[in-house]
Amino acid sequence: MNVAIKRLQEDAILPSRGSDQAAGYDLYAKNSEPLAIAPHTTAMVGTGVAMAIPEGYFGGIFARSGLASKQSLRPANCVGVVDADYRGEIIVALHNDSDEERTIAPKERIAQMVILPFLSVEFTETQDLDETSRGAGGFGSTGRM
Repeated sequence: MNVAIKRLQEDAILPSRGSDQAAGYDLYAKNSEPLAIAPHTTAMVGTGVAMAIPEGYFGGIFARSGLASKQSLRPANCVGVVDADYRGEIIVALHNDSDEERTIAPKERIAQMVILPFLSVEFTETQDLDETSRGAGGFGSTGRM
């Protein structure tokens, strides 16, 4: 699959994979100076790129495991969604879950994007739903920990 991508700033870094079989493409910060993120706050971090994701797909923005586990930095909404009809800059809302200030260096890898298919559905309102053995049992109702 080909995804058209546009640098919005000349020195923006295009997404890249860490290995041949990596599902996620690293997104890079496009800040000209180090960006401090205070404890328990969120900063909007631009990437300097825009893309045309094909119809029927979306870009899922996920945490980078090293950044999340070592620095406590993750996308604020846990998983971001870049829709196929969006053409603006890809921006990551990066949240600092730690009790210490964290710094994003210029051109640092801040998140990863996975291009995923989705199903477009229509909802039909009804008064009754089919019965299942679980029924309306919610959190923990299957007895698994």
